Amino acid sequence: MGDRYERVSDIFQILSHSVRLQILDELRWGEACVCHLQGVLGRPQPYISQQLSKLREANLVTDRREGLYVYYSLSDDRIERLLEVLLGPPQDRSSMEACPCPRCEKTSIAGRERGMSAVSSRVGERV
Repeated sequence: MGDRYERVSDIFQILSHSVRLQILDELRWGEACVCHLQGVLGRPQPYISQQLSKLREANLVTDRREGLYVYYSLSDDRIERLLEVLLGPPQDRSSMEACPCPRCEKTSIAGRERGMSAVSSRVGERV
């Protein structure tokens, strides 16, 4: 029974770090690469990687490699529910124009295309 309380205590200790909490909050939207998290948080890559390592050791995130990029995601839906209680619903996801990973690039291109079609339709309305 004491192991259960130790595990929960360890999780709260991990969550007490504001940058780790921000990383977990961003991952509620889905997986993200280090370069995306670096851009969102405005912190250097080694610092983000260090925090992700601690989250991985605590089994709060998992990672997968795709070519040169490593993508991180929440490992357990219980942590997502806990974040929902602590932080409320996720805010708008940060888009990263400068993130070079293929996932952010696709999102950025799709966003630009949506913006272009909206502008085109507005221009057509004026005619």
